[in-house]
Amino acid sequence: MTVGAGSAVVVATEGWRRLDRRMLAMHPVQEVIRFAPALIGLLIGGSGSGDGPLWSLIGVAVVVGLGLLRYATTTFRITPDQVQVRKGLLRRRVLAVPMDRIRTVDVTANPLHRALGLARVEVGTGRTDRKKQHALLLDSLSAPTAESLRDELLHRRGRAARPAVDDVAGSATEIVRLDARWVRYGPFTLSGIVTIGVVVALLSNAANEAKVSLSRLGGLHSARTQLAGIPAWAAALEILAMAAVLTAVASTIAYLLAFWNFQLIRRSEGTLHISRGLLTTRSTTIEERRLHGVELSEPLLLRAVGGARCIAITTGLRVGRGAERGGSILLPPAPRRDAVAVGARVLGDEHALTAAVVHHGPRATRRRYTRALGVTGVAVIIVVILVAAGVLPLWSVIAAAVTVPLAGALAADRAHSLGHAVVDRCLVARRGSLVRRRSMIRANGVIGWNLHRSFFQRRAGLLTLTATTAAGRQAYAVQDTCEDVALRIADDLTPLLITPFLAIGS
Repeated sequence: MTVGAGSAVVVATEGWRRLDRRMLAMHPVQEVIRFAPALIGLLIGGSGSGDGPLWSLIGVAVVVGLGLLRYATTTFRITPDQVQVRKGLLRRRVLAVPMDRIRTVDVTANPLHRALGLARVEVGTGRTDRKKQHALLLDSLSAPTAESLRDELLHRRGRAARPAVDDVAGSATEIVRLDARWVRYGPFTLSGIVTIGVVVALLSNAANEAKVSLSRLGGLHSARTQLAGIPAWAAALEILAMAAVLTAVASTIAYLLAFWNFQLIRRSEGTLHISRGLLTTRSTTIEERRLHGVELSEPLLLRAVGGARCIAITTGLRVGRGAERGGSILLPPAPRRDAVAVGARVLGDEHALTAAVVHHGPRATRRRYTRALGVTGVAVIIVVILVAAGVLPLWSVIAAAVTVPLAGALAADRAHSLGHAVVDRCLVARRGSLVRRRSMIRANGVIGWNLHRSFFQRRAGLLTLTATTAAGRQAYAVQDTCEDVALRIADDLTPLLITPFLAIGS
């Protein structure tokens, strides 16, 4: 390893290197936590014969051995052309990523990493981001080495050494930093539902393994008794209120854990650097030449309080995995005006984020009402038949009937959200109700077009135009538009791509 003056920047080396030795104190703990359910099962399963503790100790020894073995079997090296990772004992594998394929570098550190001064580096490419098992990971490098490695991999220019990290940081411009007032949007993200579900599942599995009935525990038993003594509608309202409070609290906690100290900066060499996290810190660097657009995401509850998220449409990062887990978040849930401002600074064009979209007319609107009310109407008819047959209680008809106006409101909102625009060589596509998304994709990021018509779209004289790209979701649709409008959009953005086909068609 060669060190530049005044920095700890890694430069190319041909020798194979191991991970940091401090991983020997961390990986066994991680493996024990990972296999905890199986170890508990061994303990409980062997309790009948009295050998439960022995089998559990044997299992722990095996798991710890696997954690220690990883240090001996994992090596990596950086050549002028590739990053290579060699791992495995019985099945030896060498993963190699060419330098020109590197899109992003993620540096994360959970509490155990941070306690030992370590970090995990994940190299993102256009191929490995969707096949997690083939991702190039370096788990347990020292924190300074991880930061230097990120800088080296993303900003290599073929020189023997890189500029000092301090110099690079000094040329950075801050785009946005977390405002403490944004925490009020946390309860409206509903991310706490996932947290509550995981906790309930873990407690339920543990209780089943231990043969303990949760309903007989003191607090839960009292709550069950109290709910049984009141009318069903009152019990339902009480349960919904409690669930709403728990979800709001859990969502706020999840917001703080995921986005504490959030910061987005632009560096002079053409990269965006995102850092965030309270217990587990995460640092992601994106090359701006790999960024092909941005997306404003407005879930229904967040939109109701004037909030939105800003997401990068870039190669090498997943988009549809949730704000807390995805590395493409450019702004956490915050006021919509701030999301628009951040998107404009990143994209370099505010007009694309604020321009009015062209609505798709009465036929597209009619399709939204037909689909929403048609499905709901069929469901109501089925409920009425089941009530008449004595299978369901009478109140089921009232509950089903309430869904009809809700479906109508949903259809109206979906029709209002649907639209598109072509602004400054940028495709703007907006759709959705429960989650409204406004996607802005640059024309140079579009690599193809797909025109699709379902049976019902053909009857309505409409089609869906989908822009394909190597970034983000890889497909962004302009739904239910006319054929001439779709062809005009494609021709305006990529004339050299679509014109030959138009000439053939004519």
